[in-house]
Amino acid sequence: MKMPEASFFEWQRQFGSEVECLNHIKQMRWPNGFICPRCSCEHGYELTTRDVYECSQCHKQTSITADTLFHGSRISLTKWFWAIYFLGSDKGSISALRLSKLIEVNWRTARLILSKLRTAMGHRDSLYRLSGVIEIDDAFVGGKRKGKRGRGAEGKTPVLVAVESKGKRAGFIAMQAVKSICHDNVEKFVAKHLDIQQKVHTDGFPALNIIDKTQQHEARVTPSELVDEWLPWVHIAIGNLKAFLLGTFHGVSGKYLQEYLSEFCYRFNRREMEKEIPNRLLNLAIIHTPIHSH
Repeated sequence: MKMPEASFFEWQRQFGSEVECLNHIKQMRWPNGFICPRCSCEHGYELTTRDVYECSQCHKQTSITADTLFHGSRISLTKWFWAIYFLGSDKGSISALRLSKLIEVNWRTARLILSKLRTAMGHRDSLYRLSGVIEIDDAFVGGKRKGKRGRGAEGKTPVLVAVESKGKRAGFIAMQAVKSICHDNVEKFVAKHLDIQQKVHTDGFPALNIIDKTQQHEARVTPSELVDEWLPWVHIAIGNLKAFLLGTFHGVSGKYLQEYLSEFCYRFNRREMEKEIPNRLLNLAIIHTPIHSH
């Protein structure tokens, strides 16, 4: 489904007040008018002082923001909507520090908003399964210390990466931070992100052999100068990821890494429709159940 493109001025004009933001949420949730989630009655009246609808039949009260990412948040909707715009429209993502200045909230609040949005991005992409010819490899990212490179590098987090190879271009991608590259983690990653019996190419690392169980797996032990011929797209994706992490976040590891991977994949998978991302993200926030901060 094509979404409208979003310009800065259009967004400002459309979502300049709490009322406009609320009206947009109502329109997206109930395009044909309010429907009670409990009894499906189509008649209700709005209690505007509390931003809820009351069903005229069973009298259940439904908050306009219930079952959205905004529910229970003390942050104004205008700030939420602008955070979505800034995150969605910035090609290289946005740091919590920069967002905190743009929407005038403290760093912790900005970090929480971004965390919820990135988690929602990850949930959205987890609905897809990769198919066709798929390249799988692992990467090690983050870590402050310079040290040995490659598998087992100190202070770095292992990441599993899968990319659909569409010949002259990459298709969809999936990335997951794991504690280690082992049979168990590889098997779970493949089960979550791939349709069964796809053609999978890897570099012959023993932990990836488990892929044989559910896929048509071809592993080639590849000298480094030929690796780009066998696994071209997965290495481009890993290079782009590292540039993304360094560019905006100056490297990242540990507990927040999966959020950044989710955002990177969400953007990559929608690179043909970049200007639609703010509206897609807003739509996602409205249809997404609340994410509790941890």
